[in-house]
Amino acid sequence: MTAIDRDGKSPNGFEKLTMPADAQAMLGVARAEGITTVWDRLAAQQPQCGYCAMGVSCRTCAMGPCRVDPFGEGPQKGVCGADADLIVARNLGRTIAAGSSAHSDHGRDILEVFNATARSETTGYRIADEQKLRRLAEEWGVETGERPVEEIARDLTAAMFEDFGSCKSELGFVDRAPDQRRAVWGRLGLTPRGIDRENVEMLHRTHMGVDSDYANVLLHGLRTSLADGWGGSMIATELSDVMFGTPAPVMSTVNLGTLRADHVNVALHGHNPLLSDVIVQAAEDPELVALARQRGAAGINLVGLCCTGNELLMRKGVPMAGNHLIQELVIMTGALEAMVVDYQCIMPSVTDVARCFHTVVISTSDKAKFPGAVHMPFDPHHGLEIGKSIIGRAIDAYANRNPDRVRIPAEPVPMMAGFSVEAILAALGGTAEPLVKAIADGSIRGAVGVVGCNNPKITQDYAHVQLTRRLIENDILVVVTGCAAVANGKAGQMVPEAAELAGPGLSAVCRALGIPPVLHMGSCVDNSRILVLAATLAEHLGVDISQLPLAGAAPEWYSEKAVAIGAYVVASGITTVLGVQPPIFGSRNVVNLLTDGLEGVVGAKFAVEPDPEKAAVIIRRHIEAKRRGLGLPFVDPETIHEPAVGSDVVMR
Repeated sequence: MTAIDRDGKSPNGFEKLTMPADAQAMLGVARAEGITTVWDRLAAQQPQCGYCAMGVSCRTCAMGPCRVDPFGEGPQKGVCGADADLIVARNLGRTIAAGSSAHSDHGRDILEVFNATARSETTGYRIADEQKLRRLAEEWGVETGERPVEEIARDLTAAMFEDFGSCKSELGFVDRAPDQRRAVWGRLGLTPRGIDRENVEMLHRTHMGVDSDYANVLLHGLRTSLADGWGGSMIATELSDVMFGTPAPVMSTVNLGTLRADHVNVALHGHNPLLSDVIVQAAEDPELVALARQRGAAGINLVGLCCTGNELLMRKGVPMAGNHLIQELVIMTGALEAMVVDYQCIMPSVTDVARCFHTVVISTSDKAKFPGAVHMPFDPHHGLEIGKSIIGRAIDAYANRNPDRVRIPAEPVPMMAGFSVEAILAALGGTAEPLVKAIADGSIRGAVGVVGCNNPKITQDYAHVQLTRRLIENDILVVVTGCAAVANGKAGQMVPEAAELAGPGLSAVCRALGIPPVLHMGSCVDNSRILVLAATLAEHLGVDISQLPLAGAAPEWYSEKAVAIGAYVVASGITTVLGVQPPIFGSRNVVNLLTDGLEGVVGAKFAVEPDPEKAAVIIRRHIEAKRRGLGLPFVDPETIHEPAVGSDVVMR
């Protein structure tokens, strides 16, 4: 079944909502069956509150809620006297704290299970990368020598737990940043001291009657975000590598075609790999496979959604069903027995959609319950046993499937993932020197991290894919994480053959190394890998990160986590272009600080441009300006006026 005409256009206009053909087809199913989706709910919310969209509404205290008029025709101050600058800054600061808390709490969860594993208190977990454990231990001042791995791991966890408190002057991973960047942080008072400390201080500062200087609030927002990027997220990434294996290049597939009509299909959704990793083990259990076959299925098929899926894709090659806006649609295929969720980016609506089908939604985290879901709380001390119980529940659901309602709308698209920093350096012969040379001679003009979520306000995947296409065809290497990675995978831009889409210089490099021009670096916590790679290049050249021909982009972001990510990328010296307007435009001063003033403070800034063609031009100009600053061959940024010419992107 398909809702797409031969010319690639949906007869119902679904191409305006989502770019991938499989998603358009499932929107046809939703329309036919009267099932409400995220796009329907967005339409029902129109018009959205203008005060909230501009960031000038405040409900911090019970004297409000208040709003001020950014056009000067209504109230100019809230009840407490806060003006537009302060209200916008408070709201943005709290958003950063929430996003930073989410990723850092993820890191704490990983650390706690790592600690229990080091004490032999878990089932289904082990230390998969002993060499990386030893490297991390030495970095953190933990003695290694001939000591047993478990002892080293216990001492490392004790050291990392201290980063969540407030007894240190700086976080353990801050030393990874170049000296020049640490000097900037030190001069501005931005060096993150404790992960929880910075989040709590932001909430304190934005309480009524505390910090009333909008610039001071925003500077602490940068410090709060740095505690995530160089703290909680980095801990999550590094320890996940130690426990589950450091990613290396792996081939897999992506889109709704990864579901198998004759299998028990289980989607793993959320952001934390702790449970999903043991579910992979459980799905391979001979007794459970035999039970699935006994019930009439050919086997058990796991697919990923969002960043839990990215974690499994990077390390185990588990196929990806899709990114954020696919989560309702995957249930509508009628082929999904279970959606297993942990936390973050899970729409409460999935249980509503599941009621229309045989799919059972299984929640697993006590901090993330969903009415209508079956709750099977995760306990790492019995991880493998719980994983087997969950797979058993999915097998039971297979008997309730209605074959007449199964609609798998596409063939899967191949994609390559697994580009950790270690894997990238290994492909270069163990050193950053070849990449530096390629940048120096202009074969690669620079590199851009295209990251972030899907947002139904933007045609799903279009901005990710189109921006990436325009960059690579201009010899700019693109690294991707999260939903942006999945979008580019669906578009066929993440296989070695996609080198033909790149400019001549980047294409030659990719062909020589057998890699795509778009490198999948992991889940959204793995944006910390981008920081490490940038720091490695800067150290190699003896410059600050802000001097490198690098940029960041979040074309379709929606979440508070994305705000924290953007803030720590900019605070680390990388200018970042946003595709969705953040709620700050009610304050001219805040806008000016973030889009201009920060460059003179931290060496980087934000830009906002929803059109990916124009965003690509902004980024190209920025990269060429950085090349000129380093004395490298450059194209005069002033001559880059028009969007790059290239073929239209086709989604399969």
